[in-house]
Amino acid sequence: MPRRVFTTHAERLEAFRAIDVYPVVTSEFCLGRDPADVVASLLSAGVRIVQMREKTMPDGEFVRLLRRVRELTWDHGALMIVDDRVDAALIAGADGVHLGQDDLPLADARRIAPELLLGVSTHDEDEIRIAQDGGCSYLNIGPIYPTQTKKLACKFLGVELLRSLAPTVRVPFTVMGGIKFGHLPELKAAGARHVAAVTAFTQAPDPGAEAARWRAALS
Repeated sequence: MPRRVFTTHAERLEAFRAIDVYPVVTSEFCLGRDPADVVASLLSAGVRIVQMREKTMPDGEFVRLLRRVRELTWDHGALMIVDDRVDAALIAGADGVHLGQDDLPLADARRIAPELLLGVSTHDEDEIRIAQDGGCSYLNIGPIYPTQTKKLACKFLGVELLRSLAPTVRVPFTVMGGIKFGHLPELKAAGARHVAAVTAFTQAPDPGAEAARWRAALS
């Protein structure tokens, strides 16, 4: 794929609507491998977006990692999202930032980064409504299944609740939380088109091969 640099929110949103899998990469769950190498493997399988999440990495090291990944994603025509850190996202030329409920408020992030995609993690109908009314670019619904990757105060939602929530969403949305390959058929049936996961990809022996398997199942 030719090198592509997205510059406007509209361009980035158009690209986001075309994604299928949404891998979240953090060094903690890469089995000692370089996170950039994991990203490279995923992109080689046609993955069109990657989120970089590092909660404890020193700032300078994180920015250097983001710049390496940014070059890889540009070379593959893919989006790069940064978890939480609007400052690091802007410094590294990222396409967006994903915000949790306790992160920088959406309105403040939009003032700082008007052309970036701003995603919001949501766990119930009220949070979905607030995120949409606040002008989020996309949102995540989860956790769908029990997960050990993140410590969350809420319990898992389940597929039936997802099925009821999906029609209320007016923006693109991802689903996340404990998702395994075998869950994909029921998630598709419940209205999910963009599926996010961490360890399913980062801890696979061959992240790219695993991503290709998931992409085929979602097509």
